[in-house]
Amino acid sequence: MKDDCDGVLHPRAIDGLKLFNKKEFFEAHEALEDAWREEKGDVRELYRGILQVAVVYLHITRGNYDGAVKVFDRSMRWLKDWPNVCRGIQVGKLMENAENVMKVVRELGKEKLGEFDPSLLKPVEWSEARIWICDRCGSVMHEKNCKVSCPNCGNRFDCSDLNIYFD
Repeated sequence: MKDDCDGVLHPRAIDGLKLFNKKEFFEAHEALEDAWREEKGDVRELYRGILQVAVVYLHITRGNYDGAVKVFDRSMRWLKDWPNVCRGIQVGKLMENAENVMKVVRELGKEKLGEFDPSLLKPVEWSEARIWICDRCGSVMHEKNCKVSCPNCGNRFDCSDLNIYFD
């Protein structure tokens, strides 16, 4: 799975993270599900884990204790094998935040879930910075003014060329 962390985020995953951070959990789930469907490789399972956390938070905000507990366990199964940071997403921090939320949810129980403090639903920490790996020599490439070049072998491209992959 670690090998899949060097790429860039799918555009719908970026949308999903932004929606998650605006606490629009249903919409975040939908966008991340789109990314999960369209993405190739193991990183789709990272998106699945994050979208499941969005569903957990949605259940909490709707007062569905049983749904939150059930989906939380599933979300942790999808996230547990990822490194702490993958494609700029602070996966370890997301898991820690979700675990803290569920500790409070379990302490409150089904009867007192309405007393849950929504400020405990922390945003996903992530960076939109792109890391480019040269397909010729495997070195980290550098981006400046939308020009990406490899300091090792000289391979280069224009970052706007990447739009062809997402259209």
